[in-house]
Amino acid sequence: MEKKQPPKYMQLKHEILTWFDEGRLKRGDQMPSENEIAEQFQLSRQTVRQTFGELEKDGWLERIQGKGTFVSAPQQHRSVNPEVPTIGILTTYISDYIFPHIVQGAEAVLRNRGYRLVLSSTDNDKERERENLQALLSQPLSGLIIEPTRSAEGNPNLSYYLSLDLEHIPFLMINERYAEMDCPYMKMDDEAGGFMATEHLIQQGHRHIAGFFKMDDLQGVNRLKGFIRAHREYDMPLQPDSVIHYKTEEKQTKPFEMALSLLSREVNRPTAFVSYNDELAVRLLEAIRQADMNVPEDVSVVGFDDSFLATATETKLTTVVHPKNEMGKRAAEQLIDMIEGNIKQPEPYIYKPELIIRESTRSIE
Repeated sequence: MEKKQPPKYMQLKHEILTWFDEGRLKRGDQMPSENEIAEQFQLSRQTVRQTFGELEKDGWLERIQGKGTFVSAPQQHRSVNPEVPTIGILTTYISDYIFPHIVQGAEAVLRNRGYRLVLSSTDNDKERERENLQALLSQPLSGLIIEPTRSAEGNPNLSYYLSLDLEHIPFLMINERYAEMDCPYMKMDDEAGGFMATEHLIQQGHRHIAGFFKMDDLQGVNRLKGFIRAHREYDMPLQPDSVIHYKTEEKQTKPFEMALSLLSREVNRPTAFVSYNDELAVRLLEAIRQADMNVPEDVSVVGFDDSFLATATETKLTTVVHPKNEMGKRAAEQLIDMIEGNIKQPEPYIYKPELIIRESTRSIE
C-alpha cells in the first residue's frame, strides 16, 4: 500500500524552503505573489495563502502592508517568544528528500501539544552545525531534535552538546547519534537493512553484486556492514572493487562514473546494484541506461528509504522502508515527555527494516 502524500500546502511549503536553502531567495527579497505561485504550481490561491501563513508563523516570511510579502530572517537567527514553548529541529538538509515527511510528523504532534517548531539545517557541514547550535543555545528553547552531521567523522562540536546537558535542555537524535553521546535516539537498523537488500538479490540468483555507500555518515557505514555480512553468511565471494564508497561532495560524480566502469567489464560484470539510498539509485538507473542496458533485465537495483523517488521513475524501485513521518511523530512525543517530566530518558528506539519489492529487481536463476 503506497504511503499518503503530504497535503498540497505542505508540499509547497517544503518547495519554498528549498529556495531559501539554496539561496534562490534571500533575506529582504520580495516573494512572488500568491497568484504567480498558484499559476506556477497549478494550485488554488487558498492553498498558497495557507502555505504563506505557515511560513510567516515559522518566521520565514514577513507581510508588509501595502508592499507585499518578503523573506525574513531564518528562524534560528530570530528571537523566540519565551511565552511559547519552542522545540528546535536541527537537520542536515531542510529540503532533503525524506526530511519534509519527518517534519510533517513532528509538526503535527508539536502543534497539538502547544509547542512551536524552529527549523535549522547544517547543509551537512560541521562548521554550520556549530553556528546553528550556538544560535539555538542563545534562545529560550525547551528542547531539540537533532540529526547528526557527518556522524562517521566524529563530533568536533561536543562542547555545545555538553552545554545542552549543562543547561538542562532535553534533546534526542534521529537517524543516528554521535558515539560518545549518551542521549536518547531513534534510528533505522541500517545494518539489517543493508543485509536485507543484499540477501534479496542473492536469493534471486545474483552472484556479482556491487554496493554503493556514502561513508561520512554512520547510516552508510552500517548499510555497508550489512552488505558485507550478507556475502559472508551466504558464503559468496565479494570482489573488493565491487564496493564503491564516497563522501557527500562526491555523490554527484563518483558513484555514476564507477557504475559505468563496472558495467563496461567483460568479466564479472555486476548483475545487481545495492544503493545507499533512493536518490543515488535513480542516478544509477541513468548510468545503466547510458551503458545501453535495462533494469531489471540486465541489472537489478535496490534503493533505500522508500522515498517519493522510488515510485517517481519509470521503473519502480525495490527499496528498504524508512519510517519518516512516524519517526518525526515519535521523536516529538518523546521529547515533549522529557520536557514535561513524564520520562527522564527514553530507551533508544530502533526501527526494523522492511523491504518493498517492486519492478527494479528480478530473479536470474
